[in-house]
Amino acid sequence: MTKGTLFIVSAPSGAGKSSLIDALLTRFNLDDKLRLSVSHTTRAPRLGETDHVSYHFVTNEEFEALIARDAFYEYAHVFDHYYGTSKEIVESWLNEGKDVLLDIDWQGARQIRKQTPDAKGIFIVPPSLEELNRRLVGRATDSEEVIKSRMSKAVNEISHFDEYDFVLVNDDFEETLLNLRSIILSNRVTLEKQKNTINNLFAETKD
Repeated sequence: MTKGTLFIVSAPSGAGKSSLIDALLTRFNLDDKLRLSVSHTTRAPRLGETDHVSYHFVTNEEFEALIARDAFYEYAHVFDHYYGTSKEIVESWLNEGKDVLLDIDWQGARQIRKQTPDAKGIFIVPPSLEELNRRLVGRATDSEEVIKSRMSKAVNEISHFDEYDFVLVNDDFEETLLNLRSIILSNRVTLEKQKNTINNLFAETKD
């Protein structure tokens, strides 16, 4: 069986990353070959979040025990809480031939690439900073101070776009979604991915 591909998907807050991933999994995963990695975290569940679906919710002690076992591809300590990506879960899916999406930032992406150099990076950017600010304000979920902080962080995050293999400008949602899908599908038919299939096919013909 051909091993799946690990896709790193990063974007500044408000660029539309989560909506694109949700639409990709809901509308274009009929063959069930795509998975979204669910991170471990030590923060408490928010309203509407479900354990093992939104996150794997664990205690600080449990998380630190996992760190000691080298159980994470990457992890970070953000606002007094741990967040991490499980090696075991991701590797099991990849070995089943599934493609796996990792929704992480550029710092996590660097950690992943050190361990999995053949992972593919996809960076999603808004069409402009003005549009990004408009989207954040339109959410009506953050204070003006928080929005300013997110905008400042976004500028720094976008500066790392050239560390990725693909860059999508999310100006038109449907077009960006199709481009994201095309990246996933085209990667499945590269020479490297198809070698085993073709060799087996010719072997059967020779027999």
